[in-house]
Amino acid sequence: MKIHEYQAKAILARYGVPVPQGEVVETPAEAAQAASRLGVGVAVVKAQIHAGGRG
Repeated sequence: MKIHEYQAKAILARYGVPVPQGEVVETPAEAAQAASRLGVGVAVVKAQIHAGGRG
C-alpha cells in the first residue's frame, strides 16, 4: 500500500497516536496562511510524492 505522509498521519491521529501538526497546501500563499493558522514562525514545506525512498 502506498499512501502519502499526510494520509498516514491522519490514520495514526485517528487512533490516538501523537503526530506533528501540519496542513496540505498547493501554493505559497496557502503555505503562509497555514503557518499563520498553526501559529508557527518557521515552516517546513515538503513535497509529497510516491518515490519509494528517502534518499
